[in-house]
Amino acid sequence: MISFLLNKFVKNAKDTKNPAVRSAVGRFCGWIGICNNVFLFTIKFIIGVLVRSVSIQADAINNLTDAGSNIISIVSFHLSNKPADKDHPYGHQRTEFIASLFVGLIIVFLGIEMAKESFIKIIHPQEIDFRWVTILILLISILVKLWMYSYNQSLSKKYESSLLHATALDSISDVMGTSAVLVSTVLSPVLHFNLDGYMGVIVSIIILYNAYGLLKDVINTLIGTAPDENFVKEIVDDILSDSKILGVHDFILHDYGPDKQFASAHVEVNSDEDIFEIHDHVDNIERAIKEKYNVSLVLHMDPVKVNDPETDYYRKVLKNALEECNENWHFHDFRIVSGPTHTNLVFDLVIPFEDKRTKQEIEEEILAHMHVDKIIYLVITIDHPFA
Repeated sequence: MISFLLNKFVKNAKDTKNPAVRSAVGRFCGWIGICNNVFLFTIKFIIGVLVRSVSIQADAINNLTDAGSNIISIVSFHLSNKPADKDHPYGHQRTEFIASLFVGLIIVFLGIEMAKESFIKIIHPQEIDFRWVTILILLISILVKLWMYSYNQSLSKKYESSLLHATALDSISDVMGTSAVLVSTVLSPVLHFNLDGYMGVIVSIIILYNAYGLLKDVINTLIGTAPDENFVKEIVDDILSDSKILGVHDFILHDYGPDKQFASAHVEVNSDEDIFEIHDHVDNIERAIKEKYNVSLVLHMDPVKVNDPETDYYRKVLKNALEECNENWHFHDFRIVSGPTHTNLVFDLVIPFEDKRTKQEIEEEILAHMHVDKIIYLVITIDHPFA
């Protein structure tokens, strides 16, 4: 049904990579969510008052809060589609992550409030006025929320939207909460024991756990996490497929939201070849990566000596020393400055973040594994892996 509505009301809905389409789909889902949540609030609040059930009234208020979350979603999708400007040259797509954070916090608030309400019910249980219409309303609510979860979760994957994923989690949390109300409403009169509070505590724990996972993902995205290794490998392999590129290092990927990725990398090239010809190759690589992956790539050329016996000799000596020191150490940007009494080895050393040794300790360990007749000095720049 949702696919039919999208195709009817959202132009080019199948163009999942188009930012304008993503925004329109997100706003459309927001309006559908508002209609559903206002409808559920109205029928549940009325029945909650009639049967004197505080839990049903609280569940109704929860739906009204969800409608507020839908308004946040609509505003967010509208703002995220704004083009880049002077103050925000990378666009506004991270607005969606911020809105997801707010939705996550709302879920946390609701989980805590449900837990508090549940403990009060355990301490001061109230008799529920059982009516079949109550069961019908709760079942309708569960079905509507399952439908909302289904289409929001499906569209979140299709359009790569963290905000639609957050909305889906909010919906499934509502399903759990309403199901708890339904179970306690049915069983409490049979058992002559009010289960509302106990079911509420269990559900609130599940809701808070889901909120924790959502907030963790969103916060990590906002702070900046390491990019997907397979994705980075694909791009690096494409760069290395050019005959003029001898090596790639310092690859950095910045994510500013869906379809807003920027990357930079250093490429090693033969210092003896024509710089204009190599630059032409680099330009072509950048364009090809943009076309294939929609990543704006900037490459920096690092000239290296090729087929120089002395450079090759010390490169091999250093490589062997690093393998003996730590198999997780790697180097790049290697060059030598050779003099009559000593030779400087200049390079960048990439070590894991977990390695807490000082630069001096690292230099001493490497020198201890280098077996050469000439005096060697190391000029090291310490790097950490970006991917």
